[in-house]
Amino acid sequence: MPSFQSIFLAALVLAFGLKLWLLLRQMRHVWLHRDAPPDAFLGIIPLEEHRKAAAYTLAKARLGLVHLAVEAGLLLFFTLGGGLQWLQDILAARIDSPMLVGTALLLGLFLISAIAELPLGAYGQFRVEARFGFNRQTPAGFVADLVKQSLLGLVIGAPLILLVLWLMGVMGETWWLWVWGVWMAFNLLILAVYPTFIAPLFNKFTPLEDQGLRERIERLLARAGFTSSGVFVMDGSRRSSHGNAYFTGLGRNKRIVFFDTLLSQLGPEQIEAVLAHELGHFKHRHIVKRIGLMFVLSLLMLAVLAWVKEADWFYAGLGVANQTDATALALFFLALPVFLFPATPFMSLYSRKHEFEADAFAARQTEPGHLISALVRLYRDNASTLTPDPLYSLFYDSHPKAVERIAKLDAYNNLQAQPIRA
Repeated sequence: MPSFQSIFLAALVLAFGLKLWLLLRQMRHVWLHRDAPPDAFLGIIPLEEHRKAAAYTLAKARLGLVHLAVEAGLLLFFTLGGGLQWLQDILAARIDSPMLVGTALLLGLFLISAIAELPLGAYGQFRVEARFGFNRQTPAGFVADLVKQSLLGLVIGAPLILLVLWLMGVMGETWWLWVWGVWMAFNLLILAVYPTFIAPLFNKFTPLEDQGLRERIERLLARAGFTSSGVFVMDGSRRSSHGNAYFTGLGRNKRIVFFDTLLSQLGPEQIEAVLAHELGHFKHRHIVKRIGLMFVLSLLMLAVLAWVKEADWFYAGLGVANQTDATALALFFLALPVFLFPATPFMSLYSRKHEFEADAFAARQTEPGHLISALVRLYRDNASTLTPDPLYSLFYDSHPKAVERIAKLDAYNNLQAQPIRA
């Protein structure tokens, strides 16, 4: 029977080999189709814009190759390379409390990973995004965001880790059910407080001032049966020229948020259509369904963790001699993505199904042509590739391919004979 180390290595080679193959396929496909947009977009997306999207996609993919190498290197270092055991030994020699050692171990794991990937994030922001005209972030702003994210992670993460380790130590064999309850409560709390307490730490949110657009939105909300605590504009232009819109929060804390860049890119009818799409997610209870799925999956994962935590082969196979609750947590969440990667296309398919449903809702609430023209404008302004590799898209794309999405919207109201306006 093969050892767990052999199984882990085989899964790692399979996962990262597949990731590399998919990324190379994406690069080749985008490159081969850079000189001609899909037929549905001929005359709508200028050739120079299509080529820009191809170049932007290829630049991000090349950075993705480096990120893939760093990710694999970190994983091997912490597991088979003995990095986690090395970090455990250093901390245990300096800290007396096992609970604090475990907390420091997990925080140290996150910190080392973040430091290793920091240069890639900076390069992506200040070279790739800047090269294609999307970056509006300053070095000072980048550092400020990094400091705030680190402090927030420490303030929130350290107590949560301490609580989880305490529950693992005192709740006996049912500890994983208690941890699951805490984890679910924590996620719901974050969803509830994010709009009013966390998001404002990073961006400025102001009430929508355009009275005509506001009235249009209020009529749409009334038709859709949606209530919120307000419609806000976020200063997304501080960091990027990419546009977006979303709603966030739970219960009475629900907020509708538009990036200021989106408002500058689209007309009132298009903005209404984009919002109708977002409301479609609410109307179809997609957020609730995803939270429910997360509840179920996290319960299953914690049950598996409770099993492997007691197995000597689990620690030995991943390069750790000290069997502690903290090392079990660290090893489990290091190895888990390797074994779960084959499930990626199913999660992406689930997400794309939701996007189609939200589009259908928007087509019923507004003119489908308005959402079509909004999407075309966003594809163009955000340099989104219209020609992704089919297999790459199958695995990774949370949204349907542009051609499929436009075709479905077009079919809702027989728009084939009507011109698409960007």
